[in-house]
Order: sequence, then C-alpha cells, then structure tokens
Amino acid sequence: MTEQPKPREVFIQGITTDGRTFRPSDWAERLAGAMSCFRPGGVKTGRDAHIGYSPYCVPRVINGVKCVIVSEALKSVEPMAWDFVMNFARDNKLQVVDACLLPDPPTAGPTPR
Repeated sequence: MTEQPKPREVFIQGITTDGRTFRPSDWAERLAGAMSCFRPGGVKTGRDAHIGYSPYCVPRVINGVKCVIVSEALKSVEPMAWDFVMNFARDNKLQVVDACLLPDPPTAGPTPR
C-alpha cells in the first residue's frame, strides 16, 4: 500500500512583487476569515459553532512577513474558493511560494536512568 502524498501548500506573502508591504495590515486575517467556512465536515451551526480559521487557509507570520498558508486540498473541497485566493494574490501582485510547512521537531523527553 502506497502512502498518499500530502497536499502541497501555497504561501501567499504580504510582500508585493515590487517589494512593498501589502496593506491593510490585517489583510491575512481578512482573507483567511473569508475562507473560514471551508473546512472538513462543513460549517457547524448552533451552540457548538465556534469562530475560527479553516485548516485549508490560515494566517501566519513567517520571518516577520504576514502570510496566508493555503492547502492545495482546498482545490478539491471547493475549486471556486481556491480560485478566489489565487486570484486575490495575483490581482494584488503578492508573492506566492509553493512550500510545505514542516511540523515542529518533537521535544526531548526525560532521559532514562
């Protein structure tokens, strides 16, 4: 049995192609907020509904640069949402990088005696 490859991630950086910081300063949170309803299992309603970002589209600050990390899995969940975020980046001339966010290394446990 072969392991399925993990969907790649696209980093939309808050730096324009001419090197300027993109404004407004909360652009990443706004974009990720617009995509918050696209999540595994769909949107929850009622008492158990919580405000939060979709795991497919999350804002982050990486090396001091605001970014939105978009999982390629969004393309299969909702192709129009994928097109929306990619067109947002293109229309605003934002730098886009194909990458993969690596998990934090495991912390060392207690040493045996």
